[in-house]
Amino acid sequence: MLEIVGLRKSFDGAPILREVDLSIRQGDVLAVLGPSGGGKTTLLRCMNYLERADAGTMIFQGRKMDMPAMTRREIADYRRHTAFVFQNFNLFSNKTALQNVTEGLIVARKMARSEAEKRGMEALERVGLADRRDAYPSQLSGGQQQRVAIARAVAGSPDVIFFDEPTSALDPELIGGVLDVIQALAEDGMTMVVVTHEVNFARRVSDRVLFMENGAALVCQDTAAFFGEQNLERIQTFLRSLERKDDK
Repeated sequence: MLEIVGLRKSFDGAPILREVDLSIRQGDVLAVLGPSGGGKTTLLRCMNYLERADAGTMIFQGRKMDMPAMTRREIADYRRHTAFVFQNFNLFSNKTALQNVTEGLIVARKMARSEAEKRGMEALERVGLADRRDAYPSQLSGGQQQRVAIARAVAGSPDVIFFDEPTSALDPELIGGVLDVIQALAEDGMTMVVVTHEVNFARRVSDRVLFMENGAALVCQDTAAFFGEQNLERIQTFLRSLERKDDK
């Protein structure tokens, strides 16, 4: 469904992504793990053209694209098939939950308001927030705000959703509700790429795991193999470090 070949990105001459190759199958849930500063977020942002890659080829649904040379129109067309869920929700503070979900449908996709609101309510129902349609972000918990952001992503009927550490800004007691929503999407067959530090979630929900370090894709393999005892010592060390953090 989506393939990346030779993705490179630097900032001020410092390489952030180094020749990353990646393939995502339809219906896959790909968890992206690795230490901070390894390039995980930059990878996601380049894949959705929030950052422009310095080099690389993308093949999306059979169409081959030179990532640095994509025009604005080509990027806009590609983004009609994708959605992005940010760490910090990125909701409009002066709009209700429903308005946040429908804004992109009405403004960017020129959808009739009635159809947009129908889709918006279906999406809010899907994340368990239909009864909060008229609430403003300030009236919602962090977990509820992130679920509104997920509803906004789902409402556009994307082919793939990119999640950039969707629980990192949440209090611990709110994380479970957001992860449950993402797991439900996975069970419905949604294709997703999830940057996360939630190892148990990755083990339970993902089909494959990509491990990144120093801007390189060190390994990408089926989840069972990734968490197996025979994996690379570097990965075993990384997983043990996360387990120690969870124990504290």
